[in-house]
Amino acid sequence: MAEKSISAIDLLRQEMKKAGVDVYLIPTEDFHGSEYVCDAFKVREYFSGFSGSAGTLVVTRNEAGLWTDGRYFIQAGHELAGSGIRLYKMREPGVPTIAEYLKNTMKPGQKLAFDGRCISARAGLRYETALKAAGVGILYERDLTESIWTTRPGLPGKPIWHLPFTWSGQSCRDKLGKVREELRRAGASAFLLTRLDDLMWLFNIRGADIPCNPVTLAYGYIDESEAVLFVGEGGLSEECRKALPKEGVTVHDYSRFYSWMKGLHQKKVLIDDNKCNYYIFKQLEHYKEQEQIDGLVISKNPTERLKAVKNPVESKHIREVYRVDSVAVTRFIRWIKAQGEKEAVTEVQAAAYLNRLRRESQGFLDLSFPTICAYGANAAMMHYEAKEGSSSRILPAGLLLVDSGGQYMGGTTDVTRTAVMGPISHEIRRQYTAVVKGMLSLSRAVFLHGCTGRNLDILAREALWQMGIDYKCGTGHGIGYMLNVHEGPQNIGWTYNKDITETVLEPGMLLSNEPGVYREGSHGIRIENILAVKEIMRNQDGLFLGFDTLTLVPIDIAGIDVSLMTAPEISQLNDYHRRVREELKDYLNKEEQEWLDEATKPIG
Repeated sequence: MAEKSISAIDLLRQEMKKAGVDVYLIPTEDFHGSEYVCDAFKVREYFSGFSGSAGTLVVTRNEAGLWTDGRYFIQAGHELAGSGIRLYKMREPGVPTIAEYLKNTMKPGQKLAFDGRCISARAGLRYETALKAAGVGILYERDLTESIWTTRPGLPGKPIWHLPFTWSGQSCRDKLGKVREELRRAGASAFLLTRLDDLMWLFNIRGADIPCNPVTLAYGYIDESEAVLFVGEGGLSEECRKALPKEGVTVHDYSRFYSWMKGLHQKKVLIDDNKCNYYIFKQLEHYKEQEQIDGLVISKNPTERLKAVKNPVESKHIREVYRVDSVAVTRFIRWIKAQGEKEAVTEVQAAAYLNRLRRESQGFLDLSFPTICAYGANAAMMHYEAKEGSSSRILPAGLLLVDSGGQYMGGTTDVTRTAVMGPISHEIRRQYTAVVKGMLSLSRAVFLHGCTGRNLDILAREALWQMGIDYKCGTGHGIGYMLNVHEGPQNIGWTYNKDITETVLEPGMLLSNEPGVYREGSHGIRIENILAVKEIMRNQDGLFLGFDTLTLVPIDIAGIDVSLMTAPEISQLNDYHRRVREELKDYLNKEEQEWLDEATKPIG
């Protein structure tokens, strides 16, 4: 991979020289700012060899660098080894941002280039600001990689299906009405929507263009009287063709969007600069200068927040799905802990077994992301994915971390458990216990309406911080409804970042709760439950909120040092395990019930 990547970068430098480009950026995203992308958009992976879901490759005439975040430091270090590409660990002391690097590196008269369809407007404007005073120009209308990656896959165009009211709980017409209300509040008369999961939610459709993400490539336009959806028309089901016009939606082919956009007139268009790509922004900016449109309103995407608050129908289905999914994971834990050294399976085999259990579950559609089954030191890589032929055997010693999830009719799941496979050190046991304490602390939080996830993050980290330990990622992310496993705008994290939206937590929102410990060369620990925000009480001091735990999977008590836990924490864990037993027992056979009784027996 490294030799191919170096060759590809050399070819890119030749194209840069022909085009008069001095620095070329290759981001991770597709035209829609997606976290995960289909094969056609894995350009950064092709040129760098780094396969993580976040990162930007920067190529100059004589060097190359890869910027990624703390989830991928270890993985990127392995995958970039020998490539000649330097790893820049984002937000670490002394590490420049990409904008700072460009400002310090580029000289007046030089040119920065990137495919403007794959860079957010906010990021593009940041580069503009950083480089304007330095006299550096930006080229964004051409993809220099097209002539190099000759075997690049085409756009997928998978089938698109309609989500009926019995599953959506709200009609497309009603959702469009709420979006139009938000536009009026924002002083806009039209809205360009480019985020795929938001489009799926708004139009009550689902697709399969991105593995594990039930979305289709699409754009949308909404104004006071019109709603237009741009999708691969050939993939539309008959139900979609009938339902969308009844909801007041006009459908055009995906390929027509950019030419159609040229016909926009006399509208004040709302876009979210962190969700809309830079190319679209620059076109709208041009239309504004030409007085073709009345103006631009830069505002948060209204569909994102509306989508994040699950309605009663969605909430009901989600709870049922988490029970079904938890049965599959519980069966897997019983199976993997029964494997002895002679029968030791590989990480790939274990992941395949868990995937099979999910596929046999009621309502299963797909995985929500490739299963992370990481034994021993491999678990220190947060998004590790075992490969056939190189995966580790799971022995009766140490820890096994399994992070997995499914897409079901009725919900999207995500759960992590770390199983104790055999003897562990006293220090690892202390760390495991601190992770459990943090997860429990956040689960029992009670907070006033108005709090964001940043107000709550300390609850999950406190026990670890007291030990001088941290994890280089957020504590929680939103969860979609038969949509992306990572959903905004809600999140839980401690650090301020102007590019990460903070939003007030509302009843009906879903959040993951996943503190952890990651030690390169040794082990990884993560325990993840999914929480639903709920109302606790309302009185003269305000509206108090808390969480319901949706995940119903035993936590391995073999890793816990009870002496480090308080009486309330012990009681909370025992109560959780009592609920797991009660809610799963009717789905398990006698042997499975007996195992679960032992795995969830009271501690303390």
